[in-house]
Amino acid sequence: MADSAAYDRIGVTYSSTRRPDPRIRDAVWSALGDAVTVINVGAGAGSYEPPQTVLAVEPSQVMIDQRPPGSASAVRAGAEHLPVPDGYADAAMALLTVHHWTDVAAGIAELRRVARRIVILTWDQRVTERFWLSRDYLPQLSAYDEGAVTIETVLGLLGGAEVRTLPVPHDCADGFLGAFWRRPHAYLDHRVRASISTMAATEHTLGPGLKRLRADLESGEWARRHADLLQLDELDLGYRLLISVS
Repeated sequence: MADSAAYDRIGVTYSSTRRPDPRIRDAVWSALGDAVTVINVGAGAGSYEPPQTVLAVEPSQVMIDQRPPGSASAVRAGAEHLPVPDGYADAAMALLTVHHWTDVAAGIAELRRVARRIVILTWDQRVTERFWLSRDYLPQLSAYDEGAVTIETVLGLLGGAEVRTLPVPHDCADGFLGAFWRRPHAYLDHRVRASISTMAATEHTLGPGLKRLRADLESGEWARRHADLLQLDELDLGYRLLISVS
């Protein structure tokens, strides 16, 4: 089973800072195509689950407990051993979760076993490492991600897939790492950082970089340096939807 300890800890306030964004929801649901039944793997609190979801699989009970009333049935399990038969659903979705799996190859094999269509949301590290937050202030975020599974590895395990760029809106409601690219003050809020797994895992090292960010925000240096970003409505930060159909 994927390690649930991290989300048993950081997921306590997850549902208040990681609300689904309607534009990302539309992109995910579009990627699911005409699937009538969907299994959500690494489901968390249920963000972006479509109405046709028949089962959510999540290793952390803390996350399961935050699923809203009326959500699909949830089972506590990991991606590496899905407790369902072959061909269980038309589609399997796994959003921002593969980097937490203990055995990515086994997890992808399970997705391919239980569904004809697979939709995975992950990121391209070659793009994300250029994000101003990690490049200019918190390089330990990129260093931490060096141990995460690469998009090339996931594509190889899938046997190829369509890759769709998922730009991040400037007012994104879902507080994942790149969500606040045009709202930098948010990264100074410990509640925001606590619900971002990469930041929560490196929190003890972030003090000096956050101090520099605060100083640049107060002096106006950040705004001067990133004046071009303030004119954009969305930004490609490397997030990618992978769509595989067998």
